[in-house]
Amino acid sequence: MTAGSQVQDDRTASIYVAPSLPAALDALADYGPAGAPFAGGTWIMRSPIRHEPLRPHYVAIGKIPELSAIRIGKDAIEFGAAVTHAALAAALAGLPEFAVLAAAAGSSANPAIRALATVGGNLSATDFYAADCVPALLCLDAAVEIASRDASERMSLVDFLERRSTFLPGRLLTRIIVPRTERRTAHARLPLRKSGDYPVAIVSLSVNVDTASHIQAVRIAVGSVEQTPRRWGRLEAALLGAVLDPARVADMAAELAAEFTGRDSVEVPPWYRVSVLPSLVRRAAATALAN
Repeated sequence: MTAGSQVQDDRTASIYVAPSLPAALDALADYGPAGAPFAGGTWIMRSPIRHEPLRPHYVAIGKIPELSAIRIGKDAIEFGAAVTHAALAAALAGLPEFAVLAAAAGSSANPAIRALATVGGNLSATDFYAADCVPALLCLDAAVEIASRDASERMSLVDFLERRSTFLPGRLLTRIIVPRTERRTAHARLPLRKSGDYPVAIVSLSVNVDTASHIQAVRIAVGSVEQTPRRWGRLEAALLGAVLDPARVADMAAELAAEFTGRDSVEVPPWYRVSVLPSLVRRAAATALAN
């Protein structure tokens, strides 16, 4: 398959391997609702298992250099939407402030999937509720860049998650931007049965503490419990000024966990996803404190 080529088969009308970002955006605009981007393909390739139809046209974006680039700057890190989980985890190793994101990218699924799955795909798959990188990026106050043939737009990840199902065809998530600051971070997940399984629940934590371990700022994001990952605002507010004590943090989480409505699935009942949140908050707090 060569850059700029089209490959025909009986299952999809075409796969266009875009040689550049403008070419990819042009193709997506031309295909409209019949087209979609294709990067790692770990979610798309399992569409038949989920009884979902494939799109008539796909635009392969994995060979576009800027979409696979990682830049670690003084004030922020920026990486393309086609960066794989494995590549991101490796690039962030040794950066404690991004331990939560390195753990999320480095522990999701299994090594074979991490070598292919992209962060942009993780953020864009509206029907994938157990994405590890989403809560990690939420607690880091990440922003994203969305591009179309005619324009580009930067927005917070929170806004992107609220709007991603409403974007018109032809728009593409191209870049993720995460500010740099001193903080302790941690990522805690409970897999269904063993490593490699989808997580029952995820808690990602970013916290700033003073010399006496009093919490000065905190961001806590929860994933896989509900259909859309989100910040745990009430728990964050309750923790401000308190000592970062894992047991106490877990007790406060238990008092507030009823605000979540667990999603149902064939794997676990809704109440179970909510019930494990305090223990995950404890684990995340303990890890952040140790770091």
